[in-house]
Amino acid sequence: MTVPVSPAAKSDHRWLALIVLCLGELMIVLDTTIVNVALPSIQTDLHFTQTSLAWVVNAYMLTFGGFLLLGGRLGDLYGHRRLFLLGIGCFTLASLACGLAHNQETLIWARAFQGLAAAVVSAVALSLIMDLFSEPADRAKAVGVYGFVCAGGGSLGALLGGVLTSTLSWHWIFLVNLPIGAVVIALSLRLLSKTLNQHPSRDLDVAGALTVTASLMLAVYAIVNGNEMGWGSLRTLAQLVVAVGLLLAFLVIETRVKTPLMPLRLFRLRNLAIANIVGVLWAVAMFAWFFLSALYMQLVLGYTPFEVGLAFLPANLIMALFSLGISAKLVMRFGIRLPLAVGLALATLGLLLFAQAPVAGHFLRDVLPGMVLLGLGAGIAFNPLLLAAMNDVAPSESGLASGMVNTAFMMGGALGLAALASLAAARTEQHLAAGGPALSALNDGYQIAFLVGAVFCALGAGLAAIMMRDKTGEDPDSVEA
Repeated sequence: MTVPVSPAAKSDHRWLALIVLCLGELMIVLDTTIVNVALPSIQTDLHFTQTSLAWVVNAYMLTFGGFLLLGGRLGDLYGHRRLFLLGIGCFTLASLACGLAHNQETLIWARAFQGLAAAVVSAVALSLIMDLFSEPADRAKAVGVYGFVCAGGGSLGALLGGVLTSTLSWHWIFLVNLPIGAVVIALSLRLLSKTLNQHPSRDLDVAGALTVTASLMLAVYAIVNGNEMGWGSLRTLAQLVVAVGLLLAFLVIETRVKTPLMPLRLFRLRNLAIANIVGVLWAVAMFAWFFLSALYMQLVLGYTPFEVGLAFLPANLIMALFSLGISAKLVMRFGIRLPLAVGLALATLGLLLFAQAPVAGHFLRDVLPGMVLLGLGAGIAFNPLLLAAMNDVAPSESGLASGMVNTAFMMGGALGLAALASLAAARTEQHLAAGGPALSALNDGYQIAFLVGAVFCALGAGLAAIMMRDKTGEDPDSVEA
């Protein structure tokens, strides 16, 4: 005898599954910030040089950025649940290898494997959420919870990294993932249905996968090494040219294969295309702001790493508050376009305030107001941006859409961080060469970077306001190719 399941029980099941998916994503978000605090300890323990130490971060970024698109498409073809479990399992094993590493090579290779697994998890986690929640109101709330995890995880990573490194050792910033990974796998097997997103075709566009993954990895490699090798160096320019050539080859391949990795017709979906462009512009500003504001507080204001983590709490708490419910209500009340544009406009104002922060800055006067505006902006804008990217596509292509918007964020963030950090360093060197005080030179470099970041964020706000189609969702299966 089969016992019928009430709608309420099904709803509870979906929300429990959402918590598990967000816990898996939390592992990925934590790992993007938890490592930064421990880098000095890792450098001392494993005898990294300043140049080679960057690869502890770059190896992760390289595979993360390179495999997002492929990871999302593999989820569409072979099942989001299967790829999520595989990604979490591989990420947990890679975290174990990182935690047990006692030489530079092991740590760097384990970080690269960690980034690959993280790309798979990030690409399919959002797709699983879209699979679970088809109603616009529930979908907006679920994406809001996902946004809360992404927002709060960064601040938690900075705090947790400081605590674990100072009380235990840097190894524990990776080993802390082991119990989380085990719990996520166990609960996913129980709560995520095997029937989620069963795609009828298993044909993989191998040529397209190879060319786009190689293009993205080479582009990220050129970007993260641009400051060291020189942005105008022959090596950097050659790498970027080859990356563009591989991307063009990928586009040609996609027009000719029977089952393309990324159907080019998706770019005719206005909201998806605009969301990716806005995502790049926003990520240029936000990644650079997070990195450079931490340096401003440490090197100019003299904060400790733990104090820097505390300083980010207001912004992250505001992001979390809006992501958990307020942003979803704004989307249901005003649609996608207005909240996205207003959120990015507030973030622009926050960056402009940071661009005015002085050498003898005070937290309440010179840091907190910008943090509040950036927290408000990100909290309001994150939900509608993800919904804009995902609402127009069919469930069978939601993994690809998720991979596209995540790739846009990753590439924009990597490029923005490298370019604006380079700009800040060049401005600082210019002031030092002119005989200016060291702190003033540092601060002036950060100010010009924040100002340029504000310009990119403002462009994103304007594009969203003018070009985004104002909608909160249709039946994705009704979208014509």
